[in-house]
Amino acid sequence: MRNSPSSQDLTQRNGSPGSEVPPLGESMRLLERARRVDASFLLRPGVLAGPDDSNPLPVFAERAAGAYLWDVDGNRYLDFVLGFGSVVLGHADPVVTEAVREELARGVSPTLHRSRQIELVETLVETIPGAEMALLLRSGSDACGAAVRLARAFTGRPWVLHSGYHGWHEWCAPRPGGLSPGVQDYVASFRYNDLAALDDALSQRPGGVACVFMLPVDTEIPDDGYLAAVRELAHRHGALFVLDDVRSCFRLAMGGAPEFFGVRADLVTLSKAMANGHPISAVVGRRDVLEATPRISVSSPFSRSGDGIAAALATIRAIRDRSAIDILWERGRQLVEGLRAAVARQRVAVDVEGLPPMPSQRFTHCDETDRKRAEDIFYAETRARGVLFHPSHHWFTCAAMSADDIRVAVDAAEAGYAAVRLGMAGDGERRGR
Repeated sequence: MRNSPSSQDLTQRNGSPGSEVPPLGESMRLLERARRVDASFLLRPGVLAGPDDSNPLPVFAERAAGAYLWDVDGNRYLDFVLGFGSVVLGHADPVVTEAVREELARGVSPTLHRSRQIELVETLVETIPGAEMALLLRSGSDACGAAVRLARAFTGRPWVLHSGYHGWHEWCAPRPGGLSPGVQDYVASFRYNDLAALDDALSQRPGGVACVFMLPVDTEIPDDGYLAAVRELAHRHGALFVLDDVRSCFRLAMGGAPEFFGVRADLVTLSKAMANGHPISAVVGRRDVLEATPRISVSSPFSRSGDGIAAALATIRAIRDRSAIDILWERGRQLVEGLRAAVARQRVAVDVEGLPPMPSQRFTHCDETDRKRAEDIFYAETRARGVLFHPSHHWFTCAAMSADDIRVAVDAAEAGYAAVRLGMAGDGERRGR
């Protein structure tokens, strides 16, 4: 039976309210070592920070179990980042871990295909509304890149209109460095929840748009009927409708965004929670579109590795057997309601946004310096109290979280809001406001 820590327990482990950050000496030593040889650490000091964040942060995990992780300095955290949403059951779920262990003992990549690959594809086709075939890959970026190539090959058109973040492949890479000249010449973005803007973008490219490619939901929730209207608009212009469900699949509903929002897409990309953190992804959708696969370049020997397939099968079954999605929603509602009540009590400029299984928050100070200061205060305080919230990404619930865990998180967040209120008031006094 998992023991949930109290607020006092986490304070004793990770520092008293308003104290300095928990001891992070080993994390900092490892970070200095990593920066000499690991190029990924040139991007940012750790997953919890942007490139300009100089605050000491936990960077290296020693282990993770259930809703918690422990860093290399022995600090324990209640984890709402959860591998950026890839962990849905809880870290190191024993059923998934055992399934992977059994598969590893049989050989990871045995040259030939295995029957379990068919079993997983059949499971995905049965689970995602409108899916008739599936293509297995390794990462969310792989799946999104393959979906774009399929759309272009099937329609014979060059343009992709997209909304949201879809990974690091060239067609959608947010940073310009290293991109081939012209690789994004036939890619344009459109504003979410703005049908008129999308209609205009399609009309400006008559007969040229291969697909409308979008996140079904981000921090902004779709207006009633919006996704269905996007689908109808795309089809009216001869384009495919593609949903990037990598972040939200197996969180909002068993059938992902298509089931939750009641809209069928021509293609849907899946990953993250599909395998409780293990690497695997898929493109599912219409048979006639996926039958264009032989006409595109797409290949990955690791897409048929048994570990990812075993993890995905075990995860999907566990989500069903444990009513895990009901738990995600219940814990998420408890979290969102608690946060909003704490914001009101502390009178801070914060909007709590998104759907309960994957909420987020946004400080709404008009002045950018004030906003950054508020964020720094809040996240330092919640980390000191043993709760990991990401400062610029969704937060996520998992099926291993208890109601007590959420109460701990809300208490930590309220302490963070109180620290913001006091800290910002002090800043104002020092500036003569």
